[in-house]
Amino acid sequence: MTAISEPRPSAVEPPRQRSATRLVGRVVLGAFLAFTGVAHFTARDAFTAQVPPWMPFTDAVIYVSGVVEIGFALALVVAPARLRPLVGWLLAAFFVLIFPGNISQYVTGRDEFGFSTDTGRLIRLAFQPVFIWWALWCTGAWAEFRRRRSAPAQ
Repeated sequence: MTAISEPRPSAVEPPRQRSATRLVGRVVLGAFLAFTGVAHFTARDAFTAQVPPWMPFTDAVIYVSGVVEIGFALALVVAPARLRPLVGWLLAAFFVLIFPGNISQYVTGRDEFGFSTDTGRLIRLAFQPVFIWWALWCTGAWAEFRRRRSAPAQ
């Protein structure tokens, strides 16, 4: 008769730790998005630097993107676990969609949000992939994608 051994603590703790860390990541990213989303309405002029000059309806772009950011902030915090990967992929896509605005700010040299040098604006561009990664990581979207890819075909 073999005894059933208890799982090793190291085998049990990492998923909980990852879950708690991802929760913190979602809350922090959600707070950041809520703050910037509200700022689209309270500091609208500052956001004009990010709207490319060729894009029509500047005010509408600013307000709609603010609403979208507030929506993502809420979704990061309240979405049920089964929908979090979808939220992550949609948020990552949103970060990709707004990237041309950051590029435009760099190319046109428009000063806003403390980015008054080309170096500062270039560093900001480098952070966009970090936000994309953050969205995919904290929602478990990337982990879910890898899990599905490695699952045997049925």
